Amino acid sequence: MADYKECYFSLMRATEREIRLLIEAQKTCEEMILNAPQENLVLLAKGEDKEDGV
Repeated sequence: MADYKECYFSLMRATEREIRLLIEAQKTCEEMILNAPQENLVLLAKGEDKEDGV
């Protein structure tokens, strides 16, 4: 008979590892964005398209 408890724990450990990996990747990307040179940003009025007049 299969050891369902061990299967469950194995799956949960793998899921936890991958969630932690994704969180680290997100933090790395956020740091890259925060440390990137700032570009000139243009704020548009609600409903206004950049091609329409800015």
